[in-house]
Amino acid sequence: MQKFKKRWEIKRNWQLIFPILGLLSLVFSSYLIGKYILKLLPINQIDTTYIGVLSALVIFLSSIFLFITLKLFNILETKWNVLYRWELIAIFIAFAVTGSTAARISDPILSFLGLHREITNGWIYWPIRILFIFPVYQVLLIIVGWLFGQFKFFWGFEKKMLSRMGFARFFKD
Repeated sequence: MQKFKKRWEIKRNWQLIFPILGLLSLVFSSYLIGKYILKLLPINQIDTTYIGVLSALVIFLSSIFLFITLKLFNILETKWNVLYRWELIAIFIAFAVTGSTAARISDPILSFLGLHREITNGWIYWPIRILFIFPVYQVLLIIVGWLFGQFKFFWGFEKKMLSRMGFARFFKD
């Protein structure tokens, strides 16, 4: 355990929550993708073969996702200039939670405004939904970043992104 803490620069035990959450989300994502893949195959869900194939898929996909994630960490650690490696996990989780939440809440809000996916032309609905998700995502990113203890990183990220979009005058320090 000390080797793991040293590798991820974990100084306090509460910081272990981020690697644990990261691994759990990685395995859960692999599980959901594995279930989706198995829906395409003619295997009965009650069959023991299903559980075996699903387990193998989860292990395989988790290994691939972990490999990709660790490579991304090596690249982004220097680019994002974080103090500790465990913060990268917190940042990745905050991005994932924000993206999922923004996508989930946009549909009910658009429905409340009278734009239902079933009755609105797709050429109208999807551009409006994407335009709606963008500001919701920006606000949620700051809130979720703050909840994960990464407000400074996400505030800088927002200012940099929005200034590149021509909103620099709003962020003069």
